[in-house]
Amino acid sequence: SPAGLQNDHKALMKQVEEALHQLHAREKEKHARDEAEALAEAMSQNQSLPRAFAKVNAVTPGSPASVSGLQVDDEIVEFGSVNVNNFQNLQNIATVVQHSEGRPLSVTVIRGGKKVHVGLTPKRWAGKGLLG
Repeated sequence: SPAGLQNDHKALMKQVEEALHQLHAREKEKHARDEAEALAEAMSQNQSLPRAFAKVNAVTPGSPASVSGLQVDDEIVEFGSVNVNNFQNLQNIATVVQHSEGRPLSVTVIRGGKKVHVGLTPKRWAGKGLLG
């Protein structure tokens, strides 16, 4: 009878709905797990990054700093012989810079969560200081 078919159809739809519901719940769980794993990985990567002692807040166009590829917001972790363990103040960097005029300095920065090495040669230029 038609009524019987109708009931079968309803029952079937309910089954399909429940199956879909379970599928979604599983997808959601999997997604949450993936995110947690990605987060954990990001955290462990961060821990392996050295601490920065200074941040680049401005780079003058045409200056030795800009020529070397330093970018604003780069976090400096090593500047020649200066690193977070022996850094006291910006005078340390100034001293290194003055001693290294015309000689390439190895500078390590953190940019976008990655370590980037920059070769920086302090030299006299049109602007202020040896770096800009």
